[in-house]
Amino acid sequence: MSVSAHPLAELVSLLEATPEPQVIFDQYYRILVANAAYREQIKGSDSVIGRRCYEVSHHYSEPCDQAGESCPLARSRESGKRERVLHLHHTPRGEEYVNIELTPIRDATGEIAYFLEKMEPLQVARGLSGSTGLIGRSAAFQRMLELMNRVAKSEASVLLEGESGTGKELVANALHAGSRRASAPFIAVDCSGIPETLFESELFGHERGAFTGAVSRKSGLVEAASGGTLFLDEVGDIPLTLQVKLLRLLETGTYRSVGATDLRQADIRVISATHRKLRDMVAAGSFRADLFYRLNTFPIGVPALRERVDDIPLLIESLLARVAPHKHLSLAPDALQSLLRYSCPGNVRELRNLLERASLMCDHDVIGIAHLPAEVLAPLFSPPASPAEMESLDDARLRAAVLAHRGSRRSLALKLGLSERTLYRRIRRLPDQE
Repeated sequence: MSVSAHPLAELVSLLEATPEPQVIFDQYYRILVANAAYREQIKGSDSVIGRRCYEVSHHYSEPCDQAGESCPLARSRESGKRERVLHLHHTPRGEEYVNIELTPIRDATGEIAYFLEKMEPLQVARGLSGSTGLIGRSAAFQRMLELMNRVAKSEASVLLEGESGTGKELVANALHAGSRRASAPFIAVDCSGIPETLFESELFGHERGAFTGAVSRKSGLVEAASGGTLFLDEVGDIPLTLQVKLLRLLETGTYRSVGATDLRQADIRVISATHRKLRDMVAAGSFRADLFYRLNTFPIGVPALRERVDDIPLLIESLLARVAPHKHLSLAPDALQSLLRYSCPGNVRELRNLLERASLMCDHDVIGIAHLPAEVLAPLFSPPASPAEMESLDDARLRAAVLAHRGSRRSLALKLGLSERTLYRRIRRLPDQE
């Protein structure tokens, strides 16, 4: 098929009237038609007609599947059916995530003649630094986004599983923002922070006179979330005695406030999160199996920071802009390497705290290793394992060792496997620090 061979004029006219960016390709990835919404999305670029889709969207010189990504055209060619993928596209605003739906179009003989691609920008995540939204481009991050993209517009209960500090509430917020309930309230409940005696009242509300001190009616968090999303953070901490009432809410959509006789209807979507292993808790009898299966309709794993090391530079840039918006800070290369090597058990929350501390310690525009705490620098001065490694002990590791060490120079020399004389000589040769 040649580039000049165009699809039916009626189809082209239909595409031009659609609000979503849409294009039509041939079998060889060449763009034959691009509607006004697509042209607006890539404004400032040269004409895309005749160019290959992967050149325009990704700046690749080869198809996506040959560049390590999932290519919807290749998948549709193989399956003969509609395919959906999440891609990171180049736009005039930078790299942005786009939900792609690609449909094969067949000719009169039943053969695939064209591919129609519809694109929907994913507003809740970006592939570059920003002050809001989820940020990342690592494989683990994109796997999470793919699941989020599939469930966001549904009413299904979602269970977010991940270590403390990974940003589960941000993910829950993003799911709410991408749902049909986005204009309604998002109510977050920290289940670990509510005493058992108050939990039912906080969640469902209470009537006047329901208990001592209940001098007036109080609406609960379920009522506050009406029409929107109720986010139950650390759901594993809900008392066992109250889990059955939450189950009733999820299964029937009704609840009864404390002291009331009539049932109320709840119009909410529930997203829950936990750092615990709920399956283990079910086996141990500390979490109801029926509630677990109801919450676990669509589980999403939120990756730890060590699983998305490639995202750390992006996160650092974004977090620095948030914790020190007026200082325009950046990291020196050795400080960045220190943070890349650090295991960061507290995940993104810990990384933010480290950067906030460093921004307060730094009087200039560049954060160096002198501004980082000892636990971050520790991996830089682990004892060399061989004479060859002793010789290759670079200045960054040595400087980190000197800054973090709290004992004598003699003990530092022993730790590094150097003689005291060599250590003194190396320290004197270190470049001046700011």
